[in-house]
Amino acid sequence: MLKRLIVLLVVCCLLVPMSAAQEERVQEEFLMTFVPNIQFAPLYVAVEKGYFTEAGAEISMSYLNEPDVIDLVAAGQANFGMASGEQVILAAAQARPIVYVYEWYQDYPIGIVVDAASGIETVADLAGLRVGLPGRFGASYSGLTALLLANGLMESDIDLQEIGYSAPDVFCLGGAIDAATVYTNNEPLQIQARADAGECGDISEIRVITVGSVADLVSNGFITSTSMIEEDPDYVSQIIAAFDQGLQDTINNPAEAYLLSASYIEGLPLSEAIESALTTLSEEQAAFLADEPTQEEIAASRDHMVEVLAESVDDPAELIQFQVLLASIDLWDTDQLGYSELSSWQNMQDTLIELGALAEPVALESLFSNDFLPTED
Repeated sequence: MLKRLIVLLVVCCLLVPMSAAQEERVQEEFLMTFVPNIQFAPLYVAVEKGYFTEAGAEISMSYLNEPDVIDLVAAGQANFGMASGEQVILAAAQARPIVYVYEWYQDYPIGIVVDAASGIETVADLAGLRVGLPGRFGASYSGLTALLLANGLMESDIDLQEIGYSAPDVFCLGGAIDAATVYTNNEPLQIQARADAGECGDISEIRVITVGSVADLVSNGFITSTSMIEEDPDYVSQIIAAFDQGLQDTINNPAEAYLLSASYIEGLPLSEAIESALTTLSEEQAAFLADEPTQEEIAASRDHMVEVLAESVDDPAELIQFQVLLASIDLWDTDQLGYSELSSWQNMQDTLIELGALAEPVALESLFSNDFLPTED
């Protein structure tokens, strides 16, 4: 009887910590912009692989307009959100209590697309030409302004056409505009796909001039509130480390990331043929990664994935979303993920002042922090 009682007590002691740990998990809502999209694969991967659970959080996601993300995080109604560097600077000008703690996009995702046969080689060649833009707002406007300034031009030197978020449609009409401001990880792919299908007028090949080729502007990353940092900095570090691992896994194995993201994105192309090919590629990539390849070798392996997938589908359009993921990875990948440079904040602030969106400089050093990035063991 005594022996059975001792065993029972031991079992109870083992069960209590597990139950307590489950109760202590924080229900954490990540505030994202836009809509569920393959560009957010690192977050989905981190959730699916349990990295946030290990950090003590159960994650849900909401998709809002960027100003709403800023408002809710600043008010303490959410602990983490996605925001662009320009919006963080503008929020600081209004004394909003937020801090940018992880630079997800290392390259600014804006560029200008032109017909490769047009003779337009540089931004300077756009002088006097018609350039399409969604509108005089947001990342596209900031990116275009930075490109112009870096090439000694002003907005008045071009014929700016506001075309809404329809660059592929307007550009492929032919004759409406000479160039279009685009998000570099998806719209050039759409335009080139139309050109390949003979659905882009006389255009057969495009050229993209990116902001990142001439200017380092801080782009999208994660923010938290100053109160969150003051009250629980260790928790902030744990959450950031969880996302960082999801981002690294996505960069290393996009085939796996695409599969793990499918349940989050309605309508993501995933036919039986694509799913089978991705599953095989994911397994092969895992074995490849076990040999600790270099960053360059991993990049080459991603290109190989597209070649293999192209043999598995009849319609190239089915692969565009996977190509969007790879193009996004090119914007994220760097030697130290998440790290933010003061110079990129200064460049962003200079652009906002040029646009008239910011009246005077703010103290940039207090807007961002690299203190919560994972450190090597």
